[in-house]
Amino acid sequence: MTVNTLSLVRSDSSASVGVEAKLASATSEVMIARSLTGRPVLFRQADHDNLRRGVRYRVLVPDRARTAHGVAAKLGALALAGADIRTVPKVPLDALVVDRRLTVLPAERHDSVAAFELPSVVTTTVELFERIWQDAVPFTAAVASAGEVTLRERELLTLLFAGCTDEAAATRLNISVRTVRRTVSQLMDRLGARSRFQAGAKAADRGWLLEHAS
Repeated sequence: MTVNTLSLVRSDSSASVGVEAKLASATSEVMIARSLTGRPVLFRQADHDNLRRGVRYRVLVPDRARTAHGVAAKLGALALAGADIRTVPKVPLDALVVDRRLTVLPAERHDSVAAFELPSVVTTTVELFERIWQDAVPFTAAVASAGEVTLRERELLTLLFAGCTDEAAATRLNISVRTVRRTVSQLMDRLGARSRFQAGAKAADRGWLLEHAS
């Protein structure tokens, strides 16, 4: 088994030479899974360089990244550069896979990672990534640029979470049903919600709902 220990990047330092070198060698595809626990390094300069060279990127992050301060903007920049980004409620691992030949995983030692070229390790990581990927929700640059939730959006979310129909919400807010449905669709994208109920629950978790619907 080929195992190399590489210096892991601290959140306030430049990318490690070891990981950068592995990324710079990518020729076809890079898979990134980030749980966003602790203070992870999200992306490196090599990622942007690879995208410019035409390397395919697929990135998995938790749903909360859609509204996390600073994180959404970084994801948006990567999406604009051509990366395919998706979110799920929880990402169970932190991993980097380069060309399906090399897997980089957290090591036991603090602030270090281990690089594996053993086919069984790479295959297992890729299979787990693919299983999560197929049920994940796409994240686009438009989602990242949506900004903070507005008062009108909070009012709408509050009404829908309380059980109002689109028609009733439109009447209460003095807007068209079409506007209600378009806004709800956009909010679901931003929240990474798979249903209106889930959108309301996620909005409640983030403190977006009003105490009383206006």
